[in-house]
Amino acid sequence: MSEPLTEYQGKATMEKITSLAKRRGFVFQSSEIYGGQSGAWDYGPLGIELKNRIAQNWWKEMTQLNDSIVGLDAAILMHPRVWEASGHVENFTDPLVDCKQCKTRFRADQIPEANLAGKKCPECGGALTDTRKFNLMFKTHIGPVEDGANTIYLRPETAQGIYVNYKNIIQSNRMKIPFGIAQIGKAFRNEIVTKNFIFRTCEFEQMEMQYFVQPGTDEEWFNEWRKRRRAYYEKIGIRMDHLRWHQHGPQELAHYAKDAYDIEYLFPMGWKELEGIHNRSNYDLTRHTEYSGRDLQYIDQDKHPGGTSRFIPFIIETSAGLTRTLLMVLCDAYDEEKVADKGNAEGSGDDWRTVLRFHPNLAPITVAVLPLMKKDGLAELAQDIRNELKEDFATDYDQAGAIGRRYRRQDEAGTPFCITVDYESKDTGTVTLRFRDSMEQVRVSRRALAERIRSEIKGYTPRRV
Repeated sequence: MSEPLTEYQGKATMEKITSLAKRRGFVFQSSEIYGGQSGAWDYGPLGIELKNRIAQNWWKEMTQLNDSIVGLDAAILMHPRVWEASGHVENFTDPLVDCKQCKTRFRADQIPEANLAGKKCPECGGALTDTRKFNLMFKTHIGPVEDGANTIYLRPETAQGIYVNYKNIIQSNRMKIPFGIAQIGKAFRNEIVTKNFIFRTCEFEQMEMQYFVQPGTDEEWFNEWRKRRRAYYEKIGIRMDHLRWHQHGPQELAHYAKDAYDIEYLFPMGWKELEGIHNRSNYDLTRHTEYSGRDLQYIDQDKHPGGTSRFIPFIIETSAGLTRTLLMVLCDAYDEEKVADKGNAEGSGDDWRTVLRFHPNLAPITVAVLPLMKKDGLAELAQDIRNELKEDFATDYDQAGAIGRRYRRQDEAGTPFCITVDYESKDTGTVTLRFRDSMEQVRVSRRALAERIRSEIKGYTPRRV
């Protein structure tokens, strides 16, 4: 077993990741031609494919592979009383301070204690304002009149949409405890400081699952979901020595939480939260019962023959940011590998490649088809092969430039398999199948291509250099 990491030892930096993300069409600054919108990002052709595949894998893991979990897509705009009941109107705040001199704004809990105690700005040394609470929810108005009666919020989390629909799902789908409800959707937080690329933004997407359990079994299910969620990251090829647990102390626990752990990932900027697993007790459903006047008790008709048992379920939550997970996957996959040593003492002139070692189930492009030459019917043959494969795989076609340069472009995009169509392909019906991680090349029959690729994906083992 490898030793635990104490600092980021990989080759990725945030500068390299952001540069690659823009250059290859993963992520662009929102409204860039107007100077950019802080805290907002647009996902380009490769980015949206990667984001969709991360979401699809998570959704499959939660719903398709779990008989007791169903899905939901709740509205972004909800009744304002939802956020009063949840505690967000009162408690969803960050401590805010401003520098009177340079006007920089800070979260008070993220600046050095010495600066805060001395009321000195960590940037310029100027005087700081007193700490004040800042509510993170975006307010807007519904209808033609902008007054207090028409105030509504953009949701800061997707979980509340699950809680207010929990009885509907029980009744319509005959769900029995323990059961879960999964949701992927947009959330909005008016962050004081947005930073580290797409790690902390005002608009983001969450992948959340709320698991409803009988009181008294909550600790057992809490530990079970901790195991399952950590195992999931290994399944999608993430470096396990870049993951660790962080348990929330008494001062960190949210107002609703009985217990909470974060899965942290070793990003280039250090250990940061990737996903939270929370024991939310029965706080949420109890509050919604109180504020709505509706009975949200679960009626268990199986436990007591001839009678019923009523209780407010406890909730075990798994909550991950989709966009934050995308950044993690980019950082984890990024590698720079020397593929040829020129023998110079200083190493100048050595041949290096940048490669994204995505798990094939996550890669934006699964297979790239490359004709060796544009002429002599090779391009047409390559297009035919691509058309055969595109029903089953995400494909790309590239005929521009030397074949080695095209391989490098696909490596940088994270494409796990390349197919080269050459003159032998016309005579024998075989093509060259190249593997991204090892750069190994094998001849494969055109007829066997799809099955060979499926087999390679199923048996994929991450290769780290």
